[in-house]
Amino acid sequence: MSWQECDEPVPGSIAGPAVETRIVPQARDIGGFDVRRALPSMQRRMVGPFVFWDEMGLAQFAPGAGIDVRPHPHIGLATVTYLFSGQIMHRDSLGTVIPIRPGEMNLMTAGRGIVHSERTPPDVRAAGHALHGIQAWVALPRSHEECEPAFAHFDASQLPVLSEGGLTLRLIAGEAQGARSPVTTPMAMIYADAEFTAGASLLFEARYAERAIYTVAGELEIGGERFGPSQLLVLKPGMAVTVRALSAARCMLLGGEPVDGPRHLWWNFVASSRERLEQAKADWAAGRFAAVPGETEFIPLP
Repeated sequence: MSWQECDEPVPGSIAGPAVETRIVPQARDIGGFDVRRALPSMQRRMVGPFVFWDEMGLAQFAPGAGIDVRPHPHIGLATVTYLFSGQIMHRDSLGTVIPIRPGEMNLMTAGRGIVHSERTPPDVRAAGHALHGIQAWVALPRSHEECEPAFAHFDASQLPVLSEGGLTLRLIAGEAQGARSPVTTPMAMIYADAEFTAGASLLFEARYAERAIYTVAGELEIGGERFGPSQLLVLKPGMAVTVRALSAARCMLLGGEPVDGPRHLWWNFVASSRERLEQAKADWAAGRFAAVPGETEFIPLP
């Protein structure tokens, strides 16, 4: 997803003993479906390496309709697209052409620069469909900001799934509950999809310095407080937190170690120096980024 599509930060508020900050993003229509941006916010710019967080949908597209995010560039970050429903066709300047489906991990490492598009596949568009998911950006360590761009895809069957007592946890990246994801990243991070039946619970360990929970559906209780859908709950550091479902519910666990220094964000670019952002702007305006094979459209520099 392009930063240009929805570019206003959202407010937050101080919550209770387990939750340090509660961020409730406002839904914005970006052309037929809603997006809720939780990061960056005015009160919290990052959680671990997570520097950007969008919930897409839930959107119901009629036959013939879908998304068409034209080719646009990224530097200094890795994008993680994770779907609950629907399908997106990813194309990038490396020549990658791959459908993104629910439960899969799709990690695009921009490094020194990559260009990609995101569109609804023709067969899915023709039939009509529902689209719902999360797109997150993680800032790369300084040592990897200028690495070669790459794309890695992991089928749902490749990701560990832990099921116990009404909880189903899919580990997308990092370590949790004694399991480790096969996804490798140059930064320490946790990313997981948790589904609960009513009454089920999860202990979110304090393994990582910064952690948050994003509520997707249902109602959760954390530290004696109740939270509904579409809220980013930044947890207090150093404290293991029990998450209990008061109804059938779903949430995402995210976090990691703090990044190695400040990061600057502009449009679709993340960098540790403002000079690098200016160079990326100039490169995109001058057409110096590699093109996506088969694509002629592009999103111009704002």
